[in-house]
Amino acid sequence: MPKRGENIYKRKDGRWEGRFIKDRTHTGKAVYGYVYAHSYKEIRLKLQNALKMQDSMKKNKTGAEKEPRFSALAEEWFCHIRPLIKESTYIKYRNLWNSYVSPKLGKMCLLDLSHARLESYCKDLLVSGGNKGNGLSAKTVSDTLSLIRNMLRFCDSRDIPILCDARNVTVKQDAKEMRIFSPKEQQILCSHIRSNLCIQNVGILLCLFTGIRVGELCALKWEDISFAEQTLYVHQTMQRIQIEDTDREESTAKTKIIVTSPKSKCSIRRIPFPEELSFFMRSIQKSSSGYFLTGSETRWIEPRTMQNHFKRLLKCCEIEDANYHVLRHTFATRCMEMGFDVKSLSEILGHASVSITMNRYVHPSMELKRENMQRLSGFLTVES
Repeated sequence: MPKRGENIYKRKDGRWEGRFIKDRTHTGKAVYGYVYAHSYKEIRLKLQNALKMQDSMKKNKTGAEKEPRFSALAEEWFCHIRPLIKESTYIKYRNLWNSYVSPKLGKMCLLDLSHARLESYCKDLLVSGGNKGNGLSAKTVSDTLSLIRNMLRFCDSRDIPILCDARNVTVKQDAKEMRIFSPKEQQILCSHIRSNLCIQNVGILLCLFTGIRVGELCALKWEDISFAEQTLYVHQTMQRIQIEDTDREESTAKTKIIVTSPKSKCSIRRIPFPEELSFFMRSIQKSSSGYFLTGSETRWIEPRTMQNHFKRLLKCCEIEDANYHVLRHTFATRCMEMGFDVKSLSEILGHASVSITMNRYVHPSMELKRENMQRLSGFLTVES
């Protein structure tokens, strides 16, 4: 139970509220700050953290304007995390911070970063958080919130008291229906490629019949292909990333191509490929080493180039426009329609769990749904 003078109260909605003096006006009137929790024990801890933060700020305050609290924490976190993550991940975090977090929250003191403030911030991003005043996607806002959570968790290791760790702040993401090729569209595409063999087209076939990602295709080398065992060894991925201003030398380039290990350990895998693919791959093979798409160790075809080629190919085949990732989703769906073991499919796709395969990559076609529903007809048959 709360003690007299603790400034802790139980609200009508069942939550606990803690109140503390955050500041005073020029007339000396108290300006209160509030923390909330679901139990007395939790609210006491939150209130203690708030008071510690208040005391720390008073000690650090000087006649000059103090450094923005959240931005200072962010820079310390970036220095800590940079050696521990991939360069592409670091650049992604930097872009999210510079574009969406720093302009709105960078100057805030951690003491002011409450649950309500973060919820309001996320809503603002969804409505008008883009550079042109347009709303951001739920995925982008969710990624931004995840970055903020990581930074606030970092406070624990630095004994920095905070009011909110953002764990209970969420962004609802509506599941989007992913496009896949219909069997007819797939047949049209394959027929066109057979009649127009070139290295990029064979690469598209490889993605359609093995489910590898476009970055994995671009990083694939001839040494990774075993025709004897009919397998691909996927262990690298290619992507274009931004170059930080501090990393630029004389070059004015803003981006660069990197080849790194895949996004997770599960993505390093050996994939068996259909025997028919061997014919197409051998027909365009010009070297036994180097990148699959060029046959060279020093020249490559990057994902963006493959995506543009893919879109031109769809237009030529008079197939509705689609993202390159449709090849991977179509592969997964066709495999399930043909009765693939879901565990094997999950490993082929390089997923960490079967649930990812089932929830994100398998999209039953209308034809399969009709076929399954038709099986119920037997119950309606009237025996004479």
